[in-house]
Amino acid sequence: MIYRSPYPDVEIPDLTLPDFVLHEAMKHPSKPALIDGPSGRTLTYGQLAGAVQQVVAGLHQRGFGKGDVFAIYSPNLPEYAIIFFAVAAVGGINTTINPLYTADELTHQLKDAGARYLITVPPFLDKAREAAGRAGLEEVFVFGQAEGATPFTDLFRPGVMAPHVEIDPRRDLVVLPYSSGTTGLPKGVMLTHRNLVANILQTEAVEGLEPDETTIGILPFFHIYGMTVILSMALHQGATVVTMPKFELELFLRLIQEHRVRTLFLVPPIILALARHPLVDAYDLSSVETITSGAAPLPEPVARACSERLGCVVKQGYGMTETSPVTHFMPRDAARLTMTTVGLAVPNTEFRLVDPATGDDVAEGEPGELWIRGPQVMQGYLNNEAATRRTLDAEGWLHTGDIAQVDADGQLRIVDRVKELIKYKGFQVAPAELEAILQSHPAVADAAVIPSPDEEAGEVPKAFVQLKPGQSATEAELMDYVAERVAPHKKVRRVAFIDQIPKSASGKILRRELVRREREAMA
Repeated sequence: MIYRSPYPDVEIPDLTLPDFVLHEAMKHPSKPALIDGPSGRTLTYGQLAGAVQQVVAGLHQRGFGKGDVFAIYSPNLPEYAIIFFAVAAVGGINTTINPLYTADELTHQLKDAGARYLITVPPFLDKAREAAGRAGLEEVFVFGQAEGATPFTDLFRPGVMAPHVEIDPRRDLVVLPYSSGTTGLPKGVMLTHRNLVANILQTEAVEGLEPDETTIGILPFFHIYGMTVILSMALHQGATVVTMPKFELELFLRLIQEHRVRTLFLVPPIILALARHPLVDAYDLSSVETITSGAAPLPEPVARACSERLGCVVKQGYGMTETSPVTHFMPRDAARLTMTTVGLAVPNTEFRLVDPATGDDVAEGEPGELWIRGPQVMQGYLNNEAATRRTLDAEGWLHTGDIAQVDADGQLRIVDRVKELIKYKGFQVAPAELEAILQSHPAVADAAVIPSPDEEAGEVPKAFVQLKPGQSATEAELMDYVAERVAPHKKVRRVAFIDQIPKSASGKILRRELVRREREAMA
């Protein structure tokens, strides 16, 4: 059975992402578009639009143009929007990178994406320069000033006419975020201008911000959730975005109070803090009307506790990098709000629930693997036809790897995962990557990593380790060994020693067997 969105289809204009997002900027040029939370430094809509055009001219003069890749390795800042939309306007492709990546992880993405340039902030410059050198980049830029990098301001060309670039929104890529997808190491997700424009309109149809609103840009802009819903949708709506380079609860609460924030887009760990941290009582959060959670499952007790404490609606949405990201969203005015569902399909979206073993549709009301089709679905994985074919079929259905169920109201509930990715605070962690690192330890014969339930993070990586005969290692030693080689969100946080890693006849790790044992032990 094919389920369709209950909302009327939205018309998707044939526009580039920067034209679509900034086309009304000059109607309110003096209105704040982005405010740096820690300092209060403000970028108006007029300044944003003007700066984008100046940087387009600067990129063009350097020979950067259509199809070239620019890497952004930075926390959230107002200037992030300038370089992001300038790269898009000149026909380039943004590859956005977690600023906590190690030099090795950064090098992998730069090489795979084929980046020419990279921009970062001074604290991350050492890692950025090391990775850029290994990946053969032409130039490294920095927001602000730092020795060994070109200042971002060198890209500005005041008074120079920005070039007109022919861009096909349906075919030309605009962003290349990286996702582990359904399996394996991170892969470049190819998203076009039309993918993002469509998803902004789809999300706005269910829940848009009002132009007089201010929201907090705490979701990282390198992550598709922050990139589409805040960096792009909020600016398209004419709202003001207060950026935070990292999450600090006290500053976050103060900014909500100062700016009288009504709508927040968050992830479960922040909602848990709002529900339980004593510091919350020291601030006036009475302006908050709606909180939408995404990127990872939100436990119902946490949602309910936050809702009751703040007196606001707490609800969920669903999506993935491969769908730009939003496919389902609970509207704020839902007649019957269900905290355990991710809501209804957004406009222009179809979905099916399929038996992952047979590929047949499951009976109505039964759980099955969620397949999605719509204008927000990616073009495929960069340089990886095999992974693309496994995830995106000939009829345009994207196989999410998530097991879902539809209730009588058409609301979707995510109940399990076919895929084996770990969702730590909304970030995807591939077990295979951590297993390879553990297996390189001199005392380790074999290792398997699974998701282990955690109230704050949702899931944490837990390693089952088989030691070599006569060798020894402690839990702390192995966790430190991995931590030195990966970004913080990928750390192994629990270790158990095991006599033999369970495997199939073909040698595949039976992670589901370990998950089953874990659940039984916790029961």
